[in-house]
Amino acid sequence: MSEIESDPSTLLLVDGSSYLYRAYHALPDLRAPDGFPVGAIHGMVGMMKKLREDIPCEHAACVFDAPGRTFRDDWYGEYKATRKSMPDDLALQIAPIHEVVKLLGWPVLEVPGVEADDVIGTLACAAAKGGHKVVVSTGDKDLAQLVTPRITLVNTMNKPPEVLDVAGVIAKFGVDKVGPKTAAKWIAEHGSLDGVIANAAGVKGAVGDNLRRALEWLPQGRRLVTVVTDCDLSGHVMDWPEFQSLALRDVDREGLLAFYERYGFKALKRELENERRADAAIASAGVSAREPVPPAPPLERRYDTIVTVEALDAWIAKAQAAAITAVDTETDSLDPMAARIIGISFAVAPGEAAYIPLAHTYAGAPDQLPFDTVRARLKPWLENESAAKVGQNIKYDTQVFASAGIEARGYLHDTMLQSYVLEAHKPHGLDSLALRHLGRQGLSYEDVCGKGVNQIPFTQVEVGRATEYSGEDSELTLLVHQALWPKLEAEPDLRHVYRDIEMAVSRVLQRIERNGVLIDAAVLNAQSRELGERMMALEREAHELAGQPFNIGSPKQIGDVLFTKLAMPVLRRTASGAPSTDEDVLEKLAEDYPLPAKILEHRSLAKLKGTYTDKLPLMVNPATGRVHTNYAQAVAVTGRLSSNEPN
Repeated sequence: MSEIESDPSTLLLVDGSSYLYRAYHALPDLRAPDGFPVGAIHGMVGMMKKLREDIPCEHAACVFDAPGRTFRDDWYGEYKATRKSMPDDLALQIAPIHEVVKLLGWPVLEVPGVEADDVIGTLACAAAKGGHKVVVSTGDKDLAQLVTPRITLVNTMNKPPEVLDVAGVIAKFGVDKVGPKTAAKWIAEHGSLDGVIANAAGVKGAVGDNLRRALEWLPQGRRLVTVVTDCDLSGHVMDWPEFQSLALRDVDREGLLAFYERYGFKALKRELENERRADAAIASAGVSAREPVPPAPPLERRYDTIVTVEALDAWIAKAQAAAITAVDTETDSLDPMAARIIGISFAVAPGEAAYIPLAHTYAGAPDQLPFDTVRARLKPWLENESAAKVGQNIKYDTQVFASAGIEARGYLHDTMLQSYVLEAHKPHGLDSLALRHLGRQGLSYEDVCGKGVNQIPFTQVEVGRATEYSGEDSELTLLVHQALWPKLEAEPDLRHVYRDIEMAVSRVLQRIERNGVLIDAAVLNAQSRELGERMMALEREAHELAGQPFNIGSPKQIGDVLFTKLAMPVLRRTASGAPSTDEDVLEKLAEDYPLPAKILEHRSLAKLKGTYTDKLPLMVNPATGRVHTNYAQAVAVTGRLSSNEPN
């Protein structure tokens, strides 16, 4: 994780209670062979393994809430009275989660009578005081109050992970340690909650009445939400502040193997057994585990270039006879609705693949089969439901084939989705999968097309080089499938998620993307004109309020007008020290000054115009008259979809 520097002195504190709820809600209702719920356990294993990879450190703790009352219940009898009780299925998984986290090498802390937040706060502040860096991994924004120059928060569930240092907390919450806008304004004006209370009589309107009615409660409320940083942890962290008892340990492989067996985690068990066998082989060979392992002898590979009808028919016969065939397309665009097929490759066995060049146009390119000829011969096989196929991101390839008049069927597997189900937290590109599961470093697109301004289109790639690249992609897809599918097949719950959910959703998304969204470009264009007229009027009004013309789109000129000419209060500064003119600052200033309100309205209309009314009509596909977005299925660890072009 690039935002957090590796430092052996770092103490990594994990909000285990936050993690287990996320693990529970991120995965479906997975069950062990005996019916015991295991979704949260499985999710927790993946999250803790990834965190240890992402943030290297020598000392850490995973902190959980202990059952029973805490000192806050003694302070206030109704504390968390309205909070929903933990789901029964999650409650059953708490003890196994604690067990497996320990087996993974993490010290586990659970202090009776003290909430996890307060344990984390106490450890973090003590470590920071002792000169250590502290990273707190959590999704709980309440812990942002702990952030100092030595204490950083990270939320690894966000993509990319959200890292909050002091500047990040201020940017996110407006004023350090406060949340809602009105409260932030009061804190900014009066310096503290005590200052707000002392000046409550002067707050006008209904909001002032609400404030005065809550005056007696505010000190108690502050007490309840403030993280306690001086709890007695004796008996739980015996050697503080040296914290050797919080040293990360090696993974207990034998214990984990038994745990995985007990709860039916076959893929995790197989992965661990493979690691153990690899270490044993390395040890027997007299090679240090830290030294690189000599590569295995390369597999003999033959990639054919198909430029005759006879060769094409022979390869179609091979594909028909194969148990499953990997298929890959080479195109001239990442937009599947606009992409033109430059070539197609197949792989029917390890080391055995072929490439059909169709539209390579460089000087000296060999004669290539006409597309219509290739389509006519391939179409029956590609559209045959019983002809088993596998691809990497099949939603893209089936979309490309559909644009070429081929309704591809028989795609039983997608290596990208296999990886996503097995290892949602890891990269799912073919290059990463091949390296991770096969130990093979294949050719990259940049290897054959170049980079940056020197990059050439795939139509200009020499046919022999294109055969090597595309044939390898198909072969690697087939090999990755052979490595991943047995892992899914061995675990009924994951097999169900992959086959009945992810693969089924992929087919539905392909149809949704292909159908697209019909928009009324004429109405949007009219709205753009109206928005443009309103923006021009706002700009004139802003110039009048400022007493001079200025560029309403320039943060620097806005800052000069607001803070130099009009002497408005500077509420926040940028990293360079200049007065901030971001949205939060302008919203606060707009409560007392009219000019910031005009600037905000202009910004919102500019975003609306630029993002939607101007842009969407330009994204209409001329062939369909519709907008076709792309739904990214294998991105978020939680399983949610994202979309792009447009979002």
